[in-house]
Amino acid sequence: MKQTCLHDLHVGSGAKMSPFAGYDMPIQYSGIIDEHNAVRHDVGMFDVSHMGEIFISGEDAEKFVNHIFTNDVAGMEPGKILYGMMCYDDGGTVDDLLVYREYAPQSWLLVVNASNIDKDYAWLKMQACRWKVEVDNQSDKWGQIAVQGPNAEKAVVDVLGFAGASSLKFYEFRDEKAGDGSRVILSRTGYTGEDGFEIYAAPAQIRKYWEALLAAGVKPCGLGCRDTLRFEAGLPLYGDELSAEISPVMAGLSMFCKLDKADFIGREALAEQKAEGAPRRIVGIELRDNAVPRAGYPVELEDGTEVGHVTTGYHSISLGKSLCFALVDSGHAALGTPLFIRIRKRVFPGTVVKKRFYQTNYKK
Repeated sequence: MKQTCLHDLHVGSGAKMSPFAGYDMPIQYSGIIDEHNAVRHDVGMFDVSHMGEIFISGEDAEKFVNHIFTNDVAGMEPGKILYGMMCYDDGGTVDDLLVYREYAPQSWLLVVNASNIDKDYAWLKMQACRWKVEVDNQSDKWGQIAVQGPNAEKAVVDVLGFAGASSLKFYEFRDEKAGDGSRVILSRTGYTGEDGFEIYAAPAQIRKYWEALLAAGVKPCGLGCRDTLRFEAGLPLYGDELSAEISPVMAGLSMFCKLDKADFIGREALAEQKAEGAPRRIVGIELRDNAVPRAGYPVELEDGTEVGHVTTGYHSISLGKSLCFALVDSGHAALGTPLFIRIRKRVFPGTVVKKRFYQTNYKK
């Protein structure tokens, strides 16, 4: 079991620890509801040092990134970030990720999911063999903190001294320097539906930032509320709403697949799915009951015919409703379609609704 650079600080703070993506990670501190509400109404921070950082550089770097990425990075300005996917030839998802256009010439940063670091790195190396690029997995050299919530900017500026945070727009980043002169990457994206920042730095520096934020009263949050927050905001989790079997089109993420750009891996399959219709779709379902739909529960028609299964489900903390994402046959994916969730021996009625359950509050 791997540990992040903040592991001992989590244990010392009494966090409930549990395995996630091969790491021993904090699931909660004061409680999922308390931490969730802190991010929605004030500010909270997450240890996301388990995420992967893979750098691409070289003469063909931009063309290569565009070849393996569904979004379009051509002509992207330094300091900008894009979200998208890497796909297999059949349209299945290798991973969803963030691509940072570095300030250094011909250099890119790919931030990938922790559970996929080794797989993504091997896949990128295999794809890179005919390109003039270098693929450098630096995941072990970086730590990362996510500071999220309406008061995230105040915390990053006042506590950590990053005055430049105020000028960052949504999906932008800038380079900063730590006290020892080492590089710090400060970005403004988020995975909670709230305004937020990511701070990438050397592990020793990340510990200093975490302790400073903790001393200033910023609430430490675990992966438990990170999941409830991203779920309410309609954001996918790889392995649940995206996978080798679930394409971006099936997940409702076609907007991040630029089919009119130069050819990229998976383009033909995705274009076919978009034109002819994918066989299954990820939908949102609101239950007319307080029962909690959990991942794997069957989704049925009124006559008991099974048409899909729940991928993520909660009784929403912010909205007070029982909601879920589900992968269902496309013929039953239209908004307003009545569907039923089987929870053990009982069946609960629901309706297909938009997947963004919560009104997000990103930086405009």
